[in-house]
Amino acid sequence: MVELSPNALRVLEARYLRRDAGRRVVETPAELFRRVARAVAQAELLLGPAWQADEWQEVFHGLVASLDFLPNSPTLMNAGTPLGQLAACFVLPVEDSLESIFAALGRMAALQRAGGGTGFAFSRLRPRGDPLASTGGEASGPVSFMRIFDCATQNIKQGGRRRGANMGVLRVDHPDILEFVDVKRAGQELQNFNLSVGVTDRFMEAVGAGDGYDLVHPGDGRVVGRLAAREVFERVVDAAWAVGDPGLLYLDAINRANPTPALGAIEATNPCGEVPLLPWESCVLGSINLAHLVRTADDDADVDWERLRHAVHVGVRFLDDVIEVSRDPLPEIGELTRGNRKIGLGVMGFAECLVLLGVPYDAPEAVVWADRLMAFIAAEARGVSRELARQRGPFPNWARSVYAATGERVRNATRLSVAPTGTLGIIAGTSGGIEPLFALAYRRAHTLGGAPLTEINPIFLRWAEAHRLDAPGLVEQALAAGSLRRVPGVPERARRLFVTAGEVPVRQHLLIQQAFQRHVDNAVSKTINLPHDATRADVARAYRDGWTLGLKGITIYRSGSRPAQVLTLGVDEDPTAREFFARCDPGACRV
Repeated sequence: MVELSPNALRVLEARYLRRDAGRRVVETPAELFRRVARAVAQAELLLGPAWQADEWQEVFHGLVASLDFLPNSPTLMNAGTPLGQLAACFVLPVEDSLESIFAALGRMAALQRAGGGTGFAFSRLRPRGDPLASTGGEASGPVSFMRIFDCATQNIKQGGRRRGANMGVLRVDHPDILEFVDVKRAGQELQNFNLSVGVTDRFMEAVGAGDGYDLVHPGDGRVVGRLAAREVFERVVDAAWAVGDPGLLYLDAINRANPTPALGAIEATNPCGEVPLLPWESCVLGSINLAHLVRTADDDADVDWERLRHAVHVGVRFLDDVIEVSRDPLPEIGELTRGNRKIGLGVMGFAECLVLLGVPYDAPEAVVWADRLMAFIAAEARGVSRELARQRGPFPNWARSVYAATGERVRNATRLSVAPTGTLGIIAGTSGGIEPLFALAYRRAHTLGGAPLTEINPIFLRWAEAHRLDAPGLVEQALAAGSLRRVPGVPERARRLFVTAGEVPVRQHLLIQQAFQRHVDNAVSKTINLPHDATRADVARAYRDGWTLGLKGITIYRSGSRPAQVLTLGVDEDPTAREFFARCDPGACRV
């Protein structure tokens, strides 16, 4: 097992290691990795020759203990335990009745308690003020019920160890869309929700043309109003500029890639947006640590493609096995999850990988590397899924999928997804997901009182030590100047390599996301970071470009727009308290 950083040990102890009835830790990190490998390999007893189980247990253990690959948090927490719920992402249906709404609330509580994140489309709920025939009263609308879901989440800790999170989606043609767009403007409501407006191609075309569009009653499809598309779009932009919400989901792009359209349209995603799911679906995720897969010789660096191939092959099989051994918290979820067998293999450490390759994140070569890496992973993952289908059979709903038309038999309806990997990145000691580096130094409140402690970004620290540079001295200068790029005398290579999130042009953020999305059959979690002085026009351009580039969703965050919500290791942020979701404020991480 590789050596773990102090922060990794702290996170593991707080959230992942097993405890006894007295809440005392009774497991080491090495025992955790062994527990996970052993539990997941039990699927081999069910799906193939029994003698393979021990062999695959060792292969799984080697991949996880090396930190070349880590599964999603519920698998690390719950594999081999009585709880046994191993999936990270769920979407639950919410139909237009009190019975359905409160049934969904109870199911959400059960899933979040077991470690899952939940997504909901509230678009089927009747609008505020709609008459209620049963009582003679009026409907209170979807936003009012979202407040109830938010309150429940606030009082549930996932697996008893972390706060839960939700994605709330409302279609842009819902009559209550403006209330939904503005609900987080005051900064007090729905703090346990990420919000996304579900927009269509027709709406985005109307924005460009300056046309109006219809508001549609979700119950019977009646047109009940009309709004100017550009005015609604600008209202979304203004709210996102102010507080970071709502993002956009491009529903038509999502459903063009829906592998099982015969089972229904996709209306929502998990909390960070990387997995579009049908109601009742779940997905298991895992991430390959790209930073571990760069080999260097003198000043020459390249990806170790064979090691990456091994990680993909083992990772796909691992995740397919996770589906088999996971204890489904609800029978409906178990049926559809096993029917489609969706997995989401992704990556973390992309920014550190680029550093090791000598490629600045904001350079055109970074986009080329993103495309090359994900194309390789996609091809290998598809090949493994085909081989698993040959051995184990295709996913049960295959005959009702897009694959049936071509005759391609695959084990998994989807295979790839890029998650933010906040806490997994801490455990692996690398950068999260495909995000750039957030900052070169962080400030943390001293646990015993006194002055805050400054921590240097470990990636920068390792690179500076390897190149015999004075890392603390450079950081002090960078903090005074705002970034390395403004510090005189800094080696040009360091100045170019260590660009931070807020310094990356918006277009480059989008092109990186597009390069990954081109090869990902689920979606990509990526924050488009904007500097504090970014304008509403910058946000609008990002939202329009996200659509034209074929993304499935977009999240922006303007530095300082929500200073109390720092979702990386930033000012006074405790990495054990909350999952690290898509939005982040890199400016607040800097001393």
